Amino acid sequence: MDARGRMLVILGAGESGVGAAILGKQRGWTVFLSDGGTIKPSVREQLETLKIEFESGAHQMERILSADLIIKSPGIAEKTPIMQAIRQKGIQVISEIEFGAYYSKAKHICITGSNGKTTTTLWCYHILKKAGLNVGLAGNVGQSFAKQVAEENFDYYVLELSSFQLDDMYDFKADIAILTNITPDHLDRYDYNMSNYVASKMRILQNQVAADSFIFNADDPIIVSQIEARALQSQLFPFSLKEVPENGGYADSKQLQININKQQLTMSIHELALKGKHNTQNALAAGIAARLVEIRTEIVRESLQDFVNVEHRMEFVAKVNGIEFINDSKATNINAAWFALESMDKPTVWIVGGVDKGNDYSELTQLVQEKVSAIVCLGSDNAKIIAAYKDVVNTIVEASSANEAVAYAYQLASKDQTVLLSPACASFDLFESYEDRGQQFKQAVRSL
Repeated sequence: MDARGRMLVILGAGESGVGAAILGKQRGWTVFLSDGGTIKPSVREQLETLKIEFESGAHQMERILSADLIIKSPGIAEKTPIMQAIRQKGIQVISEIEFGAYYSKAKHICITGSNGKTTTTLWCYHILKKAGLNVGLAGNVGQSFAKQVAEENFDYYVLELSSFQLDDMYDFKADIAILTNITPDHLDRYDYNMSNYVASKMRILQNQVAADSFIFNADDPIIVSQIEARALQSQLFPFSLKEVPENGGYADSKQLQININKQQLTMSIHELALKGKHNTQNALAAGIAARLVEIRTEIVRESLQDFVNVEHRMEFVAKVNGIEFINDSKATNINAAWFALESMDKPTVWIVGGVDKGNDYSELTQLVQEKVSAIVCLGSDNAKIIAAYKDVVNTIVEASSANEAVAYAYQLASKDQTVLLSPACASFDLFESYEDRGQQFKQAVRSL
């Protein structure tokens, strides 16, 4: 892309924004970064050293609207006044991923889905790294993709992509696309319209040609109906816990198998590094991707056995007087909490709550009935949760901090029971982020 004499405006000074600024400067753009909030001192220092112009605390609209191209943080919603003004002016807006791809010659393995995408991304990266490939990790995890394109020279990237990132991607192409599942999430950003959200997720397939691959969950009815409604050129590689595909992956209660071009990998389900049906699906998706880049079956098998999962996702914290504490703070929607509760094999005190994104708590009623002995609500407004479960669980209490939630849970749990933080909600009513919520939970557990 020719940058001569062209103005690049970047909205947001987070990881992706700063990475885009670094790449833009390197490639000859006139770069201006604007953040309506405060910019961390370390980031300010970095921008000053690189001689990248920036502002914080406000947006100079005239300057922003003079841009030839705008890269926005995935967190900025379309309904904000700044985005409405930009759209009215007709300026092209893209994501940092799209911008990085303009200058990347690497192969892109891209993962999206409502749940399981971080685990699948990290698992896939782990296999490629273990096989000795020159591979980068970016998107929603790792360092900024654009920054790595500027400073590294990877042959492969494993990219975790959110629906927000995909919304601002147009020319980008995934060489291998993975779709883990589609369940209601972030509906507040999609006018509470599920079809808008589904359309965002399916953007991972745009621009794919016959040489490209699409790995998908064949047990997900939404994905299957979307595939049937489209004339896809990609090669299809389904994974399933119900049927054995000719080319793809399958697992039952005993064994996992991956069949790619008549070569088969089989292993015991009990050898997988992570337990639970959802993690079996993640393993199948990552394993198929690895086989498609021709990694030897024995390395794939070893990597499916020795992978260590991401922090804040079903993370064992401690056992205190026989009570097990699990940190699943990354579960920010109903479906993620469903997976967590489904994998519980002991009576559970469930810590739930935060910023509701249009949740339908009735989806969890049966699991709550079967698994949950008490509920601790950890949010500033818990009325919807209490209304959903007051006739299902005898004990429901409210807490306004991680310390208070852990103290209540410790009192309510008996020996050989589990305390599970799996909030089903975003965190920013009481915490800075889901990571902050998870760290405070772990600290509170360790202080018992």
